[in-house]
Amino acid sequence: MKSWIDSILTSKQRIALPIMTHPGIEAIGKTVKEAVSDGQVHYEAIKSVAEQFAMPACTSIMDLTVEAEAFGATINLPDNEVPTVTGRLVSDAESIAALEVPSLEKGRVPAYLLANKLAAENITDKPVFSGCIGPFSLAGRLYDMSEIMVGIYIEPDAINELLSKCTQFLIDYCKALKASGTQGVVMAEPAAGLLSNEDCQMYSSGYVKQIVEAVQDDNFTVILHNCGNTGHCTEAMLATGARALHFGNKIDMVQALNDCPADVIVMGNLDPVGVFKMGTPDEVYAQTKELLEKTTSYANFVISSGCDIPPHASNANIEAFFRAVQEYNETI
Repeated sequence: MKSWIDSILTSKQRIALPIMTHPGIEAIGKTVKEAVSDGQVHYEAIKSVAEQFAMPACTSIMDLTVEAEAFGATINLPDNEVPTVTGRLVSDAESIAALEVPSLEKGRVPAYLLANKLAAENITDKPVFSGCIGPFSLAGRLYDMSEIMVGIYIEPDAINELLSKCTQFLIDYCKALKASGTQGVVMAEPAAGLLSNEDCQMYSSGYVKQIVEAVQDDNFTVILHNCGNTGHCTEAMLATGARALHFGNKIDMVQALNDCPADVIVMGNLDPVGVFKMGTPDEVYAQTKELLEKTTSYANFVISSGCDIPPHASNANIEAFFRAVQEYNETI
């Protein structure tokens, strides 16, 4: 991974790495529910994307419910939409104290580990990136997102205990993902974007840093995704030590690049819904070219979707994105 990152930083060519698995799920004729429940189907979706598009790397499904389900949260699994957490698992200091850090045998975790293992074993011509949720976003799904925003002020000790338990599980999970053979993990921490930079540092970045220090090395990279950051907590994201940062469409990409060191990979940020799903191929092409031209002087930029490309985005739009990048590279 160190060599792969160095090649990005020293090349004039722009690589394009949207976060997407749903086009693969649709191409193999499976439902989202099947893909997030069955490791073999999940792997086949990753493989399909790798074969359909000129991807420099592959990503697994961005599912922000797997870890919460392992803790015991109730999950809604619709056939063709992303899963969601329903209800509230913990509500006070007492229930947090009683909460056990689950084993990696719980819920759908074994299916995700299998998918990553199969992808790493069979897709050998490019990096494969696993996926996981971030600690604050996980804690918010267990405690309730609205409640945790209050809880950090009225019950900070309890929330920090919950975050510590979430972090321990995520360290175990990321170590297992690394052992599966993948080259990195995209850690989705969108809820941290609801926090101020100071609170993000305290309730997210400090814990993310523990995970980074436990798994990141020359062969395994943490890509920290925070699509809730509008620019106000980029400093806190950098403090995690993650080698790559992934930004959502709410941020000014040039400003984000200016705020980040030149040796940190900065990724983003075309709107996954407004552009990739709702736009026309011509609009996708134009938006892609515009972003490439704005960021042309930043060698550490990797053009991507601002978040996971949702179900039912058209292949024509995705192909227009890659065509724009290819034609841009031909002019360099």
